[in-house]
This record gives sequence, C-alpha cells and structure tokens, in this order.
Amino acid sequence: MATLGDVAARAGVSISAVSRVLSDAPDSRVSAATRERIVDAARELNYRPNFAGRALKSARTQVVGLVVPDITNALFTELMHGAEDEATERGYTVLLGRSDDVRPGGEVIARLIGEGRVDGMALQVGDAVQPAGLRDLITTQAPIVLVNSSYPGHVGSVTLDDHRGALIATQHLLELGHERIAFANGLPRSFTAKRRRTGYKLALATAGLRMPKEYETRIGYTVDNGRTALRRLMALDPKPTGIVVANVNAAVGLLGEARRAGIRVPEDLSVVTVHDSWTAENTWPPLTAVKMQFYTVGRAAVRSVIRRIETGETSDEVVTDPPPELVVRESTAPPRTA
Repeated sequence: MATLGDVAARAGVSISAVSRVLSDAPDSRVSAATRERIVDAARELNYRPNFAGRALKSARTQVVGLVVPDITNALFTELMHGAEDEATERGYTVLLGRSDDVRPGGEVIARLIGEGRVDGMALQVGDAVQPAGLRDLITTQAPIVLVNSSYPGHVGSVTLDDHRGALIATQHLLELGHERIAFANGLPRSFTAKRRRTGYKLALATAGLRMPKEYETRIGYTVDNGRTALRRLMALDPKPTGIVVANVNAAVGLLGEARRAGIRVPEDLSVVTVHDSWTAENTWPPLTAVKMQFYTVGRAAVRSVIRRIETGETSDEVVTDPPPELVVRESTAPPRTA
C-alpha cells in the first residue's frame, strides 16, 4: 500500500506538502502545477488516506450524514449520487438516513451528531416534520446544512431554484395557448411549495392573467395527493385546460386519476410537472417535466457541510447553474378549440 512518502517521492515534493494538498488543508500554499503533480502521483500509486490515523489526529470521523424524507423516492437518487461524489473527492464518506426521526425527542439523528459518529449533516426534512423537531437539531450548533428546507434564523442551506422551475412549467402552458391554468401544489407550510407558488403566479401575472383561487390546490406531494387534486380541479366550472403540478410524484397520481376518470391527456387536459425522474418518462403519456438539478444540489450540500466543519464558514445558496430545464414529452399540447 502506497504511503505519503511514496507519493512525495514520485511528485518530487515534501511529505508535508503532500499531506496538506490531499487533505485540502486551508493553509496549503502550493502552485497549481505542484498540486496537479501531487494529485497525479497519488492516483498513479493508487494512494488511499489512512482515515483511522487522520480521525485520531483531527478528532473527526470523516463521515457526513445525509438525511432525506424517503430514501426510496426516485427524486432523491440524483441528490444522493451528487453527495457521494463530492464526499469521495474530499476524503469523506456519506452515511444515509431518513428524516422520520426529526421530531421532539427523536434520538437517532441527535445521537449521530452528539456522540461524534458524523462530523456534520446535510438534512432535508419532509412536509410532515414539525418545526419543534427541527429546532432541537438546529440549536445544537452542530454543522448542519439544510437542503431544500429552511428554519428561522438558521444560516446554512442549499436549495433548488424552485421559483424558476414553476415559472418555466407555467410559461410552457402559456406558450401553448392555455389561459385556464391550475396549480396542484404542496402543503401551505412547505418551503418548496411557497417558492414554486411565486413562480406560477409570476408567470401568470407577466402574461396578464389571473386565476380564480379555486384553481390552486395545496394538498401535498404524494401520489394520493395528486389524485385528490385532479378530482377537485376538474370539478370546477369552467375546468382548467392545463395543470402545473409542483411535484412529479403528485403528477403521477394526477395522471392516473385523469385516466380513470376518462380525461384524455393531452387532448382534454395538459399536465406539466416540476421535477423530472424515470417515473415521469415511464407514465402514459410520458410527462412533460422541468428537470431540477438534484445532483448539483447534493454536491453543493456536502461541500457546504465540509466547509462548515473545516473552516466554520456557512452560507445560504440557491443552485442556479445549471438552470432548471424543460423536458417536453407527450402530456402537453395546445388547448382544444371550441
């Protein structure tokens, strides 16, 4: 197994220079050419850091927790891949968990931090999590970065550009000629639902349109929530000709309920969703969707956690590059003419 000394000899530098570069030490003052030479030498020798020794020296585990509402949710696959890739590049490991335990008195996540089993955590909470449960974690002063979530007074978050995602989805229906556009949204307390709502409303206002308040449901993001939203919206008079759905899981349920009710998509109703996933392209018809950059958010969240661990610096970041991207499939079309 290659050692720091082997890498130093191959790169023609000191062992201390290799140690600083490969550990991303803030005081690593080497030129870009020297850094590249060290990294190349480590790769050629298949060098692996001695994490046990590093942990003893730094009193760190080199483990970052990633907690999401549902690890089986297709939306979080890209998030997890991004987090793992960023952590690996920085010499950390990701420990994956669910946010069910974020509640007053919840012990598992608090113990992970309190007992030093993870150095920090990227945390996305679901809509069912009450503020009191999140408060218990935030007030520990541990290195916690919120993902697509917020807490009053807490600095340290990475979020999707939800506002722009819903704006793009709504603009797509407007450009097709729709004027009666409904919005199947998440719960009123949901951080992401609030931001997507502003994008939907801005797109309509820019087009000089205003929808009746009944044209928005605020039920939630699950498949069953989507089914309920479809029934409520299509019971209205006049019926909407297009629906923007704030989450792809709800959109799948909404599409299935439309099929059950004999509503043809897109002939009778156009449906576009915020978020893209393998489920969106495998529905019938395949869903037009706005692809949100979960992979980039995963990388940014872990990068932010590690920066907080190693330097104490923290910030709130909205991922705008790459921007949300419209993926047009077969669930949207111009409205029928009378």
